[in-house]
Amino acid sequence: MATTQRVDPDCPPRKNGMSLVFDNISKIVGDEVHIQSMNLRLESGSFNTLLGRTGAGKTTMLRLMAGLDRPSSGRILMGGRDVTTVAVRRRNVAMVYQQFINYPNFTVYKNMASPLEVAGVDLEEIRQRVGRVAEMMHLEDYLDRLPAELSGGQQQRVALARALVKEADLLLLDEPLVNLDFKLREELRIELRNPLADSGAIVVYATAEPQEALALGGNTIIVDQGRILQQGLAAEVYRRPESVRTARLVGDPPMNMVEGTIGDATLRLGTADPVEVPEHLLTLSDGPYVFGVRPHHVRTMSSGTAEIEIGARVGLAEISGSETSVHFEYAGAPWVSLQDGVHPRGVDDPIGIYVEPRRIFAFDTGGALLAAPGNDSEAPVA
Repeated sequence: MATTQRVDPDCPPRKNGMSLVFDNISKIVGDEVHIQSMNLRLESGSFNTLLGRTGAGKTTMLRLMAGLDRPSSGRILMGGRDVTTVAVRRRNVAMVYQQFINYPNFTVYKNMASPLEVAGVDLEEIRQRVGRVAEMMHLEDYLDRLPAELSGGQQQRVALARALVKEADLLLLDEPLVNLDFKLREELRIELRNPLADSGAIVVYATAEPQEALALGGNTIIVDQGRILQQGLAAEVYRRPESVRTARLVGDPPMNMVEGTIGDATLRLGTADPVEVPEHLLTLSDGPYVFGVRPHHVRTMSSGTAEIEIGARVGLAEISGSETSVHFEYAGAPWVSLQDGVHPRGVDDPIGIYVEPRRIFAFDTGGALLAAPGNDSEAPVA
């Protein structure tokens, strides 16, 4: 005898071709502007990363998408339907937070099955969905355990699995790996990329870590002070940041910036001796610019090629794993050289700094990108 599935009107089934639209959305709390005049469109099956510093507005965006908060002005559309005032329980949404939020007295199976039971899904469908997602998340051997019997990484897998098993139209993840140790975070990031991307939902993953955004790939949305600065494929945003603000947000350490000039067929980077203008900057007219150089292209040893040489003194040297970050000041601006390997250096030690002109980004004095190095001179993006 066939079982009958009860459909809960508060948890509608997933619709193909579902889109999410922010139409001129603003969110103001007291005197604070959290989101300002934001327009955004995300499509079904897309993987989207919100990248921005703490306080940039990422969590506010997720809460508005979920229906946990309402905007001060503007509309939110899902599948063409205005859901601005629709409560979260009437949206087909799943959300995962930083904390490991699981029911402590439920087994892993029960934790995963709970949203389906509430929605009235029949038992056989629940069994199949839980089994499928458990295998995907490597939890099939832990279904009879309680959360307290699991590691932190396994507990977060359960929280993510409970969200995936709902097969929601919209899957929101608010820095879900931030509370895990670095190695575990790295492992889960790799494992999660395919299940999340293949879920069929609109996936929105918020992070404050540029390397995480680049590793996850997909559509990257740069958020700062409640505004979207730029969006596009992760590699493209990294290689062609449209502004100084974006360039400093898409790298860790952030891109080094310094004022300089082009004139008489030469380029002067800060106070360094002028050099011949590199090919990718030949179209720029004479005048002042803001030049940018990524930390991994600022070397402390000459490569023997055409270079700009800078004299500096070490402000701080940080050794982390197999890399060394050398901090120093150049032409009144803080700079970082990121080097492979361990290179102990003392504070105030004199160092030679070398930059290849072909690695230089050029921005106008208002901060807009004018020219970027070719892809062959950039480091590969994960």
